[in-house]
Amino acid sequence: MDTPVFRDLISGSNSVFVIGVAGDSGSGKTTFTRAIREIVGADLVATVTLDDYHRYDRKERKDLGITPLVPEANNLDLLADHIRALKSGNTVMKPVYNHSDGTFDPPVTFRPARVLILEGLHTLFTPELRSLLDFSLFVDPDPAVKTLWKIRRDMQRRGYSRAEVLAEMEERKPDYERYIAPQRAYADAVIQIACSGYGEEASEEKNVYRVTILQKKLLQQMVEIGLSIDLGEIFRLCERPFLLEFGLSSLDGRELSALVLDGELAASAIRRLARTIGRETRSEAVNLFADRQYVTAGEIAELILAWRILNRWHVLEAARSAHAKG
Repeated sequence: MDTPVFRDLISGSNSVFVIGVAGDSGSGKTTFTRAIREIVGADLVATVTLDDYHRYDRKERKDLGITPLVPEANNLDLLADHIRALKSGNTVMKPVYNHSDGTFDPPVTFRPARVLILEGLHTLFTPELRSLLDFSLFVDPDPAVKTLWKIRRDMQRRGYSRAEVLAEMEERKPDYERYIAPQRAYADAVIQIACSGYGEEASEEKNVYRVTILQKKLLQQMVEIGLSIDLGEIFRLCERPFLLEFGLSSLDGRELSALVLDGELAASAIRRLARTIGRETRSEAVNLFADRQYVTAGEIAELILAWRILNRWHVLEAARSAHAKG
């Protein structure tokens, strides 16, 4: 019997699957859901950026002497109302924050999609928001990595000077520790990113990092996709160093599994995993690494997270089906 087409399954579902991604500004939140967008397809995925729910514009925050990391600077109640409405299949008028000038554009009509991704500073901050999520992720780069990324993004895309970016980061640091970092304790998975053990130049010049995936124990596996890495391809082709390590780690009072990846791996060694995900989901959109000789630790982490998220969707859908029959 053919495996059902995943796109058809999720398109035909009556539910909205909500993925919550939390972390500091410029921490790489969007990157680690890229594979899900590829697999499911852009037409079935919508993203809500929590910056749109700032309560004050940039000038008002400056006058008040607060940063956007302070919860009261954001309309989290409205956000929860909108997510609840979207999960019920309703359209909302979503606010729009303009990063180029720090003001608000007119609200836009926002329709629900079968997969809804929330990205922002306070995604896991309140019990109400957490209750609306089906899978949650916290992205937690080291300070050195966060500085590198935020300088790149804010200078290139938001028009800040280097001095302005560094000054803002210093100003935000106490609020990050007080309001954002504690959300890590509620995430189903935590991604830690550090400069590569093979040299900082590998991170700065080749986007190679040491990535640790910390996860809660997987209680039920529904997706028949093997997380295979072809050692034969590594021995035959790989001419660059790569590290793969597994262990247990204590974080925020929780015991989590810890998979550590570093360096670059021959793409042929991991392409089988991408092809398997594409075959099992029948997704023609899985073209990740199609024309690449090497892939980075971070890109492999994207695929592993996609596998975990797909599994969660299947578990919840099976539970809903059983509940409807019972």
